[in-house]
Amino acid sequence: MRSDASTRSGYADAIVAATLDALLARLKSRRPPWLAGLSGLQGSGKSTFARQLAAAANARGIGCVVLSLDDFYLGRRARRQLARRVHPLFATRGVPGTHDLALLTRTLDALRRASARSPALLPRFDKGRDTRVAPSRWRRVHVPPRLILLEGWCVGVPAQDEATLRRPLNALERDEDGERRWRGRVNEELAHGYARLWRRFDALVLLQAPGFDVVTRWRDEQERALRRRGAPQAMDRAALARFLMHYERLSRVALRELPARADLRLRLDRERRVVEASWMRIDVDERGADVSA
Repeated sequence: MRSDASTRSGYADAIVAATLDALLARLKSRRPPWLAGLSGLQGSGKSTFARQLAAAANARGIGCVVLSLDDFYLGRRARRQLARRVHPLFATRGVPGTHDLALLTRTLDALRRASARSPALLPRFDKGRDTRVAPSRWRRVHVPPRLILLEGWCVGVPAQDEATLRRPLNALERDEDGERRWRGRVNEELAHGYARLWRRFDALVLLQAPGFDVVTRWRDEQERALRRRGAPQAMDRAALARFLMHYERLSRVALRELPARADLRLRLDRERRVVEASWMRIDVDERGADVSA
């Protein structure tokens, strides 16, 4: 779910440049197009960071395309069918199982062979209408990029063992998924289709949040901005708390598992400033980031 708030400035240029340098150094032994995952919990600024990385790469003559996992959501109708067939909680988009992985795979393959005669089409999802934008409005890519960035909140997250799934993690799981059909199916999706997608990565970049508790604050910044604009989809705090319960389990898995799995890791503080990078020393003037609404 693309929940990153809009940005005034984003991450510091020095951080972006250093990340791109480190990423390219890890990819140089592989044949492009390279596919890199960019993972970060809701509100961490991953969409902003992906755009900055792509702009920096393109400025160096390294063609780069950003894909968001959000643009591959199943539409409202398809999720309603899934909710009737499997579990009502699948009506809410975001968790594994609510994406069209076949479309994402076709898009990745199309980018690798894009040409003037056969451009790759990049899907877009309209969250306001809760459906995919018509293909006639999708972006066309006529030249294979050297670097593809796939960003998303659950990118790279592994499946859990069955024993871990048994205990409800929050009120949503306890009261609405007592038989574990929802979280069991989410875990099954992670173990198969999503795991195959993660294995395609040439590298994984992680924006590491300080903890799950900060996600509520980061996400509420976006909701406050929506409320100020009178947006009908804006959530109050009670609705937001329930909404985030859908993602708590996998967010905690990401916090626990991804730091050791990521090729590049940027640890954030509560203000989204980079306080540590796994490959460089952070100077005070390089830390700043403003990805708040």
